[in-house]
Amino acid sequence: MEQELWQYLKQTTKPIVLYGMGNGADKIINVLETKGISFQGVFASDGFVRDKLFHGHKISSYAELKQKFGDMIVLLCFGSSLPGVIENILKIAAEQELYAPEVPVIGGGLFDYDFLHKNAETLKWVYDRLADETSRKTFENIIYYKLSGKINYLLDCEVSQDEPYTSFLKLNNDSFLDLGAYNGDTALDFAKRCKNYNSITAVEPDKKTFKKLLLNTEHLENFKPINACISDKCETVNFKMLGGRNSVLGDGKDQINAITVDSLNFAPTYIKMDVEGEEVAAINGAKQTILSHKPKMLISAYHRTDDLITIPKAVLDIRDDYKIYIRHFSYLPAWDTNFYFV
Repeated sequence: MEQELWQYLKQTTKPIVLYGMGNGADKIINVLETKGISFQGVFASDGFVRDKLFHGHKISSYAELKQKFGDMIVLLCFGSSLPGVIENILKIAAEQELYAPEVPVIGGGLFDYDFLHKNAETLKWVYDRLADETSRKTFENIIYYKLSGKINYLLDCEVSQDEPYTSFLKLNNDSFLDLGAYNGDTALDFAKRCKNYNSITAVEPDKKTFKKLLLNTEHLENFKPINACISDKCETVNFKMLGGRNSVLGDGKDQINAITVDSLNFAPTYIKMDVEGEEVAAINGAKQTILSHKPKMLISAYHRTDDLITIPKAVLDIRDDYKIYIRHFSYLPAWDTNFYFV
């Protein structure tokens, strides 16, 4: 079994440096400090190097820290699916020990050995319900990655965006419910894949992003946009609008309507849920829709530490006749990992 990353970092004598700044780096630094692990530098991609400090460290280039330390441990502190960025990460990984620490996008807790041991039985239950060998390999690799921070586990199980649609997710005359529709990218992708679609309903809470959604989808037929957030009850909620994928329910000053899938009173045949850590609430708010219509569902599984457990349990508690698949697309760290219920 792989050594847990945080234990390894605590024992190493190599200098530890961070690659990247911002929210991801803040979260990783918080864990390092909690565990008594120090780091010796911070670097950014050449175009982002600035003459300023980040947590007391001058922001350097990779070349500068390589010259200073030689052999070092690099912790990846941001996420990307851009081929050029991933290529650069892999170049650094070919020269140094590079890890992508797993910290939750939303909420707390770590997927460490303590978490694994406490939830081993439930994780085994999910594994045994997976419908194909690719899902079982992906599930194992994601767990090994979360524990070790080694990106080779992610690279080894990634598939193309087309693979689910050619393998098991057959679209034909579908009614699509896009939860967390962002700027319309997934609605547009669906319209290309299902040219004879029946309808598209797109729900996006962030007001700035919703305007982009309207602009990008104005040519789509049978398209219904809704500016709201999805939850397990209909109410007015506080919402932190950040103009992008990081907008979340919380202590923000903005208020917005929260709605449930069931309150929409229609029968989607395909639902996508990528709602920034509120997936279980969205599932619970779709109970009658799932019971009555058994829609195909794509549900993101990378926001919270316990997503691999809570999401399958929430769906199968409603009805247990779904086949479950899991796929990981090209992204570092393990973002863009999704469950499919068919």
